[in-house]
Amino acid sequence: MATVIFNDDLCQGCCLCIEACPKKIIELCKNKINVKGFHPASLTNPDECIGCANCALMCPDVVIEINK
Repeated sequence: MATVIFNDDLCQGCCLCIEACPKKIIELCKNKINVKGFHPASLTNPDECIGCANCALMCPDVVIEINK
């Protein structure tokens, strides 16, 4: 199991990580807005993460850290 850390304040809500996730366990937080005014991405079910790092590779703002 991998640990995924999102830097919420840097996320621009572009959804590229959502599209890249093969498990479809990333979504935008509808109840949270970061300092830039965007809904940041987060994991819906961290236990299902396989640690593939596709989300981190696709992120143009480098806000995702994967710890295996």
